[in-house]
Amino acid sequence: MSQPGIPAFGSTLTSLQAQNGAASASGSPYTNGPIQNALMSSQGYNSQLPGSYPHLIPAKTLNPVSGQSNYGGPQTVSPLSSYQGPGQTLHRPPVASTPVTSSLHSGPVPRMPQHTSHNSAAIPMPSGSFHPGANIPPPLNWQYNYPSAGSQTNDCPNVSSGPTMSGNTNLTSHQYVSSGDPSLQNNFIKSGITSSTNNGSLVVHNNYDEIEGGGFLATPQLTNKNPTISRSVGYSYPSLPPGYQNTTPPSTTGMPPSSLSYPSGPQAFSQMPLGANHLTASMSGLSLHPEGLRVINLLQERNMLPSTPLQPPVPNLHEDIQRLNCNPELFRCTLTSIPQTQALLNKAKLPLGLLLHPFKDLVQLPVVTSSTIVRCRSCRTYINPFVSFLDQRRWKCNLCYQVNDVPEEFMYNPLTRAYGEPHRRPEVQNATIEFMAPSEYMLRPPQPPVYLFVFDVSHNAVETGYLTSVCQSLLDNLDLLPGNTRTKIGFITFDSTIHFYSLQEGLSQPQMLIVSDIEDVFIPMPENLLVNLNESKELVQDLLKTLPQMFTKTLETQSALGPALQAAFKLMSPTGGRMSVFQTQLPTLGVGALKPREEPNQRSSAKEIHLMPSTDFYKKLALDCSGQQVAVDLFLLSGQYSDLASLGCISRYSAGSVYYYPSYHHQHNPVQVQKLQKELQRYLTRKIGFEAVMRIRCTKGLSIHTFHGNFFVRSTDLLSLPNVNPDAGYAVQMSVEENLMDTQLVSFQSALLYTSSKGERRIRVHTLCLPVVSTLNEVFLGADVQAISGLLANMAVDRSVTASLSDARDALVNAVIDSLSAYRSSVLSNHQPGLMVPFSLRLFPLFVLALLKQKSFQTGTNARLDERIFAMCQVKNQPLVHLMLTTHPNLYRVDNLSDEGALNINDRTIPQPPILQLSVEKLSRDGAFLMDAGSVLMLWVGKNCGQHFFSQVLGVQSYALIPQTMTDLPELDTPESARTVAFICWLREQRPFFPVLYVIRDESPMKANFLQNMVEDRTESALSYYEFLLHIQQQVNK
Repeated sequence: MSQPGIPAFGSTLTSLQAQNGAASASGSPYTNGPIQNALMSSQGYNSQLPGSYPHLIPAKTLNPVSGQSNYGGPQTVSPLSSYQGPGQTLHRPPVASTPVTSSLHSGPVPRMPQHTSHNSAAIPMPSGSFHPGANIPPPLNWQYNYPSAGSQTNDCPNVSSGPTMSGNTNLTSHQYVSSGDPSLQNNFIKSGITSSTNNGSLVVHNNYDEIEGGGFLATPQLTNKNPTISRSVGYSYPSLPPGYQNTTPPSTTGMPPSSLSYPSGPQAFSQMPLGANHLTASMSGLSLHPEGLRVINLLQERNMLPSTPLQPPVPNLHEDIQRLNCNPELFRCTLTSIPQTQALLNKAKLPLGLLLHPFKDLVQLPVVTSSTIVRCRSCRTYINPFVSFLDQRRWKCNLCYQVNDVPEEFMYNPLTRAYGEPHRRPEVQNATIEFMAPSEYMLRPPQPPVYLFVFDVSHNAVETGYLTSVCQSLLDNLDLLPGNTRTKIGFITFDSTIHFYSLQEGLSQPQMLIVSDIEDVFIPMPENLLVNLNESKELVQDLLKTLPQMFTKTLETQSALGPALQAAFKLMSPTGGRMSVFQTQLPTLGVGALKPREEPNQRSSAKEIHLMPSTDFYKKLALDCSGQQVAVDLFLLSGQYSDLASLGCISRYSAGSVYYYPSYHHQHNPVQVQKLQKELQRYLTRKIGFEAVMRIRCTKGLSIHTFHGNFFVRSTDLLSLPNVNPDAGYAVQMSVEENLMDTQLVSFQSALLYTSSKGERRIRVHTLCLPVVSTLNEVFLGADVQAISGLLANMAVDRSVTASLSDARDALVNAVIDSLSAYRSSVLSNHQPGLMVPFSLRLFPLFVLALLKQKSFQTGTNARLDERIFAMCQVKNQPLVHLMLTTHPNLYRVDNLSDEGALNINDRTIPQPPILQLSVEKLSRDGAFLMDAGSVLMLWVGKNCGQHFFSQVLGVQSYALIPQTMTDLPELDTPESARTVAFICWLREQRPFFPVLYVIRDESPMKANFLQNMVEDRTESALSYYEFLLHIQQQVNK
């Protein structure tokens, strides 16, 4: 059913392809490239509007070009082409070394010209490298003209029958509101509304991209491919220091003139310098890197692991800027000093990318409720601490250098109640801020929170006993589900048929409706199946109490998961929301049925393992779900192979999450029961954002080309997130598309537009500022080894799927060899024997070796295929801090904990023992050692450990009395017990999942797992750390 004001869906095909990343190269020369017409009103966003037009986009037509078109995965180049290539100006063909025709790819971004990426032989580089130089698709996002906040006075301004475009018809009015306000959705979508933005261009709002501000150049001069054109703006204005700098800037004597203007890019007028980082090659602020200049010979200094958690490097910026910078837990770059040119980046052989944790739970978050959200009229960047004020009335954007007027309302500072201080407003004092979005950031009224639970009730499922735990958790947390008086809830169960539950107010008990026609699923009584939680709470509670017993005698062994998901999708389409699916076996009936593919005798080999989905049913359904603002979370509780490679697509492309409980059983595996209960409690009660979209912008000259995480990419750079949760991480790869000679600083900004569970439309914005450098040494000095390892892990997952596991492993090793070779040949003046590395990369070989031994990439072990796939899902969806812990666990000695150096949190004393190297050399039989591997804690107790530890901490009298399956520490009334329990509780509190504790003796079956995590030791199929260093040295010194 088509919408008034929205072009017919004939153009859907191309539009979607483009959305998935195909970058069209026609159009403006701006950093992220123009948005093409196709993206326009038939953008997948329309399809997103839940009730408005149910199915604008049948999933099947989604990616005609490459089956992979856009999924939340790496959305672009074959992972291989990892670090962007030299001539990567696809985004801006006029500058590109390999011009691209305008229709370039209508396919998904991710599948860009493969640049022979699978065939690395074509590139002079080791076969496994993620090599620089792939032609990456342009992110089309760059110029947007979003409607400026406040530009519309009401929800439905000037309705027009068809989209109206401004100025450059090549670009679609790409306005996306940072997180997609619901209320906007309807209005805009339904009527194809136009509104006038600050600069007078007409903007059509009928999709999220437009709201957030997609790709519409506001001013003609910006479309000129010569970047210096922007100089014509604001030439003769007197300049003031950037808004946040009220102190006299440090003297700039002797600095090159180009360093004088802060983010002014190619401006000619002399703005007072920010003194921040005039990083000249000679000085490069070395005082900020006292240790950074050290060159280390890893063969002599192997013990480089710090005894306290590794901190991210601090960018070499003036303290006034750094003080305002974004917290690295939220927004982090692999290189804290950005190379001036792509050639310099290629030379360093390090990946350039960002790692984000945009919706992280924060203790303090400034929230602005002003009616005016100030944004750049050209690129739609939100005003932030790194813009510069030319005077009180004008500010210059730090991403595209456009000069903008300061709105009258912005002159008043609500905090100080003073007028005329725009540079002191909270928006310009906080790198992380949240705006309450006005109605123009909505495409429809904000949706209510909707929670649908879909339960497998086949014989296999009933055997595991999971329903009892899940229903009890739901009963316990029903009043804590995020929401308000509009919250809706519903339940579906399935085996070989599908069972719906009518919870209509007035019924004395829930009514079960069975649909046995799984070939053509229909919804029996749609209005009574998703009900208001407050109004039907008693019926919901009755159902949760009776469900676990209802199927105890079942003989149904079949599982019609596919049809059940289709039914759930139909039920949720009008509103959107969250679908939580619990599955215990391989689906066997109806659409989406799967066959076993795992061959146990091939588990340990790096070849021929089935990492690709065996059907595209789950991906297509996920894209349908994404279009209707439905995210699907999958809980897989299974003892047998369940083909997570195929099933996981339902969550990956709909921005959901996967939870995996291998061999779950309520009696035989009580540890998994405890884990499921704890994780469900977090899952059911944590904050949630609905109908969200996210866009990442960066300074002109930089471009984003590949995305990693769970989402669907709409219109090249707009990530569709039907749900966003505080435990999800994302990563992007970038390239330097134009040289950055004219600027000293670059900025990155992520904007997440979402509907809160209370029905408010909000925009969460994070802005990161980093220095630009011109020498290779400075690039290496600012390398963030954890972020680099995290980005490489994401790229390696893609490489494993698109090429092979052995290819991905080779590429990881080559990443170390290539960067250290570059350092040796281009930075070191005298070639000493040994393996010389810059201080910043001293842990790079160790972290890569840890990745090679991580479950995702290891060989030679008997890891189940589903466990490997789950580990890969975690790599793609976890924030960096959790990914690093599962890759390189922390080892502590805990039989001698003391209060020295302890933290004091809420009157609790938390010991802080030093972190040890992961080697058996560090263990001793007279101690007890705790390994924190992220999702599991292992306490290994030595045979000769003191009697004191046995009695005071473990509550047993001798080593022999430690139970074989001990998974909890008793809380004894002793200081030793209190310290140990406090430390373990504190570790668990640091993460959203629940790490189970295993107490391990020498004879315990878990001992092998404990030793498997000793990354520095040799295993049957993997080198020790020292052997790995020798291998790297041999390759580097060739």
